[in-house]
Amino acid sequence: MSGAPRFEASALTTAAAGIFAAAGVEAGKARVMAEVLVESDLMGHVTHGLGLMPKYMDEITAGRMRKDGEPEVLSDRGAAITWDGRALPGGWLTMKALDLATERAKQYGTCSVAIARSQHIGCLAVYPARAAERGLMCLLYSSAPGTASVAPFGAKQGVYSPNPFAAGYPTDEAPVVTDISASITTNNMSLRLAGRGERFPEKWLLDAEGNPTDDPNAIKQGGTILPAGGLDHGQKGYGWALVTEALTQGLPGYGRADGDAAGMMAGVFLQVIDPDAFAGLGAFTRQTGHTAAACRAAAPRPGLPPVRLPGQKGLKLREAALAGGVELAPGILEALQPIAAHYAVELPAPLAA
Repeated sequence: MSGAPRFEASALTTAAAGIFAAAGVEAGKARVMAEVLVESDLMGHVTHGLGLMPKYMDEITAGRMRKDGEPEVLSDRGAAITWDGRALPGGWLTMKALDLATERAKQYGTCSVAIARSQHIGCLAVYPARAAERGLMCLLYSSAPGTASVAPFGAKQGVYSPNPFAAGYPTDEAPVVTDISASITTNNMSLRLAGRGERFPEKWLLDAEGNPTDDPNAIKQGGTILPAGGLDHGQKGYGWALVTEALTQGLPGYGRADGDAAGMMAGVFLQVIDPDAFAGLGAFTRQTGHTAAACRAAAPRPGLPPVRLPGQKGLKLREAALAGGVELAPGILEALQPIAAHYAVELPAPLAA
């Protein structure tokens, strides 16, 4: 443990939910929003945890995030569902979609939910991790149709958003949970490094003239983010991003082509698969467990630690944080204090050292 203060996860959740509720968000939605953000911090995804609260509060204040109501069902064929999210809180919408898809997958073997006009959904890893705990596989894609910060491979002009993808599934031991973007880095990480006066370890951005740079400030000066694979193999991230746009905007029927997405609006595609509808959960985990064990046992390159599975670090951090408290990244608590004071919500005291 570092010397930084730590907080009980449930106390942080209660405080965040209290702030959202004081701002007018329905209590049930406020609670789920808070749970998703704190879960992100538990797993070490600090750019998408409570650090997002100031942005979410700006969306609420500007009227770009709805505080009550339900999504509009545009289509429901049992195993394929489409919602208009009506700018409702993305964490709540996606968790609602996960619960519905879990129920339907038990009936149909698989269920997909496409959501138009969702608000920002936070850390994608949170949702597949929960599905994996239930013995299910979950695939989740998200895009921001109002953001054009990533350049297609070979271009210098931004066209689409980082377009993250997450997946989770059980093995015979710990689940595999991956959360990765179709871009080499993200908008939030660029802004975070710029705010701290730091640079990227490699040239992951392009400046306004199209020159590679490690300066995160380039994103605020007309520059763009490179696709995953960078200058050498960026066609891979580019192709992946296009598929994500098709799933999250094409299937729900709303997105970049409409030209009116504002703020943190998102398109979402979530699919849940029940292994019991195929060869069975036991057969599934026998295969996934074998491959996971082989990856862990693979000889590491000289000087490097043993191979980890995707999500392994985050799940261990979560376990430790639940036991010993959540360590918030620098600046997060300071940003929350004036918001909490404005809504007369008391933030939790740090745990005793």
